[in-house]
Amino acid sequence: VQLQASGGGLVRAGGSLRISCTASGRTFRWYDMGWFRQAPGKDREFVAGISRSGERYYEDSVKDRFTISRDNAMKTAYLRMSSLKPGDTAVYYCAADRSGPYYSSQSYTYWGQGTNVTVSS
Repeated sequence: VQLQASGGGLVRAGGSLRISCTASGRTFRWYDMGWFRQAPGKDREFVAGISRSGERYYEDSVKDRFTISRDNAMKTAYLRMSSLKPGDTAVYYCAADRSGPYYSSQSYTYWGQGTNVTVSS
């Protein structure tokens, strides 16, 4: 499985952005998906996850601002980000095929290359 993240960019604080993660192969619908982010000088951290059945999980700081979704027909997962803050600036990575806790990066088998999100103040 190959994952291609896209949609990142520069946005002003308070703005919105939707990033996407498109998978190759025919098994996307069976995978739990996750979004992680890594800011400069910081560890990669969990942002949101969605199970193959549609259950959603969020990191506390984003749960009222971000929405994760998936379109199995398009083999794509999305992260809609609203009320963006400068602290949300990071490279955002999508991941697939979870076998452990949803919030742990070690739980996921496949990773995309990352898309850069910069929030200006």
